[in-house]
Amino acid sequence: MNWFLKTLYSTLGQKILMSLTGFFLISFLMVHLTGNLMLFKGDNGAAFNAYAHFMSTADIIRVAEIILVLGFLLHIYTAWRLTQHNQKTRPQAYAYSRPDANSSWSSRNMGIAGSVVLFFLVIHLYNFWFRYQFQAEIPIVPGTDYKDMYWLIQTVFVQEWWFAILYIIAMVFLGFHLAHGFESAFQTLGLHHKKYTPLIKKLGVLFAIVVPAGFAAMPIYVLGHYLYTMQ
Repeated sequence: MNWFLKTLYSTLGQKILMSLTGFFLISFLMVHLTGNLMLFKGDNGAAFNAYAHFMSTADIIRVAEIILVLGFLLHIYTAWRLTQHNQKTRPQAYAYSRPDANSSWSSRNMGIAGSVVLFFLVIHLYNFWFRYQFQAEIPIVPGTDYKDMYWLIQTVFVQEWWFAILYIIAMVFLGFHLAHGFESAFQTLGLHHKKYTPLIKKLGVLFAIVVPAGFAAMPIYVLGHYLYTMQ
């Protein structure tokens, strides 16, 4: 047990933990996006509301939420520890270093991108999870006993348009975060091969574009539909 804890708290162990929690959060993004795409079915939110009701009432989702929160906290904690370690080992930057010459912007600014996404996540949880769960102003879907998340989505993005803009900006930063994190996680776990690494890089870039774009499509769709109906 002692060797396990030493390995876990070592720099390598922290990087492995960072990679594993990163893969876990990537899988969550894929599942979450799949559910959110129901918003575009054109059925006045029927499928989307059914999905939101299931996600807010099913016991298995309650367990998954606890695991998800722990995964987020562990990912953030390991990122902080690794940042502290890097600052201690390199307290002063080289006077003539050219980091832009041998690294991408996303790799040099993972902390900035992650911080923007975290800030957005707090507001996102308040606007949708907290208000859906605890505020009584949300109407009930006709013919059902559950709240109208479709109404809430439209209300937030239209009345609080600044959040819609923040949502889109945050997805850009999420894309940068994923672009480097996807490939880096594979390398940390030793899944690096001259034959397969180029494919992994391409998949990482594709994932970093498609997933954030899918999420950003929501406020764009809602605002676009609202402006169209106002004409």
